[in-house]
Amino acid sequence: MSTQPDPADDADADEERPFLKVGILSRNESLFSTRSLVRAGEARGHEVHVIDYLKCHMNITSHNPRIYLGDEELTGFDAIIPRIGTTHTFFGTAVVRQFEMMGVYCVNESVAISRSRDKLRSLQLLARKGIGLPVTGFAHDTDATQHLIDLCGGAPLVIKLLEGTQGVGVVLAETPQAAESVIEAFRGLDANILVQEFIEEAGGSDIRCLVIGDKVVAAMRRTAKAGEFRSNLHRGGQASIIKITPEERTTAARAARVMGLNFAGVDLLRSNHGSLIMEVNSSPGLEGIETATGKDVSGMLYRFIERSARAGKTRTRGKG
Repeated sequence: MSTQPDPADDADADEERPFLKVGILSRNESLFSTRSLVRAGEARGHEVHVIDYLKCHMNITSHNPRIYLGDEELTGFDAIIPRIGTTHTFFGTAVVRQFEMMGVYCVNESVAISRSRDKLRSLQLLARKGIGLPVTGFAHDTDATQHLIDLCGGAPLVIKLLEGTQGVGVVLAETPQAAESVIEAFRGLDANILVQEFIEEAGGSDIRCLVIGDKVVAAMRRTAKAGEFRSNLHRGGQASIIKITPEERTTAARAARVMGLNFAGVDLLRSNHGSLIMEVNSSPGLEGIETATGKDVSGMLYRFIERSARAGKTRTRGKG
């Protein structure tokens, strides 16, 4: 399978590129996504370093913020590509914020990553901007279980633990009795719960759109394996190339913009009432989409960085 970019994607091939020192914040340099980003950066003549952000420590000093990996001070970086794992969002965004305070351009800023990781906050922000979402209810501890179910149109329903990720803590309740039982069980965990309408017409498929800057650069359909409603690839879902509509392209780009993300995976469902956003991911995996589409998404990201990376350009400047 070739991952060479389309000629149209490499329109800057004859232009002089800036030399950049780029840091990839990743815990595992052997992951496909990390390796793809390293290869693409080096192929374009950049100096690329993989930084295990959990091994970093910071000197939070007024007017002279610094960051270290072991006893080595991390200096001279032009851009940072955050690949922050969900379980390490708090510390990972602190590292991103420290680079922001040092004036280093971060592809995704700390505030934007935090927004996207908070499922409730992200849905509220998208709803405020009028972006289509499945009908959603939210609760922590309520005696009005039936009312919560009715708010979302009744069973079947998708019930999620707010802290879950990659399909973990997500249950399809196919009957009202099952929905009540699952909500009661989750409540017993002292957990926050999201309840959403089940989009049956999606047929167990969703669409992952890769957004860089303000454009969708690649898209794939993810289809759940037989007997499963979650289409996550690591759960056995299958990826295939898909042509998305102008509406879907616009919706995905708007969703990433609302989160403040320059690099995002936006998950859409096709419903009877239009395209609906399921999730906006700030560290989208690259293996599935580069394999399915044959596109060099990593190379496209570097082209964006080459145009965008400027010292002190971070919008929040570490204030988030």
